[in-house]
Amino acid sequence: MEALTPAQAARLDEALTTVAADPAAVKRHSTAEALRDFRHEDVRIVFYATALGSILIVTYVEVG
Repeated sequence: MEALTPAQAARLDEALTTVAADPAAVKRHSTAEALRDFRHEDVRIVFYATALGSILIVTYVEVG
């Protein structure tokens, strides 16, 4: 695993902020109903939210 560059970290931070603002708006993962799959530009975040949506558990992150 490589460390993120400052630019990649900034893009990831922006994506995480977007996801946290409205996790229910993110489309469901194609093969796992409980997971959500956020993709924007070269950032991908797969996560699931707790029942109330107040806690997000990130299961996969990809930043190009």
